[in-house]
Amino acid sequence: MSDSQRWFFLIFTLIVGFLLYLLQPILSPFLIAALLAYLTDPLADRLEARGLSRTLSVVVVFLVMTTVLLLLVILLIPKLGHQVQVMVKMVPQVFSMIQTVWIPWLEEHTGLSFAEFDLQNLQALMSGHWQQTGSLVKGVFSSVSQSGLALAAWVANLALIPVVMFYLLRDWDVMMDKIGVLLPRNVERKVTLWAQECDEVLGAFIKGQLLVMLALGVIYSLGLWAVGLDLALLVGMLAGLASIVPYMGFIIGIVVAGVAAMLQFNDITMLGWVGAVFAVGQALEGMVLTPLLVGDRIGLHPVAVIFAIMAGGQLFGFVGILIALPVAAVIMVLLRHLHQGYKSSKLYDC
Repeated sequence: MSDSQRWFFLIFTLIVGFLLYLLQPILSPFLIAALLAYLTDPLADRLEARGLSRTLSVVVVFLVMTTVLLLLVILLIPKLGHQVQVMVKMVPQVFSMIQTVWIPWLEEHTGLSFAEFDLQNLQALMSGHWQQTGSLVKGVFSSVSQSGLALAAWVANLALIPVVMFYLLRDWDVMMDKIGVLLPRNVERKVTLWAQECDEVLGAFIKGQLLVMLALGVIYSLGLWAVGLDLALLVGMLAGLASIVPYMGFIIGIVVAGVAAMLQFNDITMLGWVGAVFAVGQALEGMVLTPLLVGDRIGLHPVAVIFAIMAGGQLFGFVGILIALPVAAVIMVLLRHLHQGYKSSKLYDC
């Protein structure tokens, strides 16, 4: 790569980053649509390979996504809303258990004193936030209904996602080919190789990991439901979502489910059943789900995932969260090639 090309790519990257910063208030629906198009493009490609036209393949993908979304809205959303309300009612019981059981146990076994711990204020603060969370949907609709312009903008952004996704998905392969044609010929092969490696990383952490998260959420929910836990769906889905970072879903899920089980059953043996559910989930993740859905593709380190999401949110808000993992994947690939170049350079072997 010549010096002029290096400068061009550097300036181009800075301009794109600056535009993202300026346009972040309106980018969310476009980025969500692009992410959905990226995730569903392999399915559209398979349908196209079976003889369907590209447009018809996209229509089939949309019908499948719409069906799944309707099922989620009809079956899951009301149940989740009910379980959130149940969790809100459990908050005072949790603080009562902390004050009457856990704090005395800790004081007895550690010798520490928690007399100055202001549990009442913490309980009031947490209860207030949980009440806000429980009425979040009602508050959102109440606030947007006060302004016709805000409501119109919200509806427009929501309606824009499927429209943009349809056109992006229909023309995805064409756009990728045109981008490849625009690359300088002397770097086209290397950039294509880098793009394939980035897609491999993204495939492991966006496509594969999302499927693993969904499967774990279903496994945990069904297991906790079999145990008899009232918050089975809510805790299972929460643990599944947190599984984007290895072991975080297991830790969060088993702690929340354990507390909920103790409050509901007041029987310490139920902790064993809760632990068995999450142990089975972890075993299935390690031996079946991750090898089958993710495979041996290179993924991002858990610390890199956490840092990327937090850094993206700090720099660009919700837009930054959406682009955090793709950008982290690109940086990881570039750093790996930079490391290889450094190891073969005179700076290293002199």
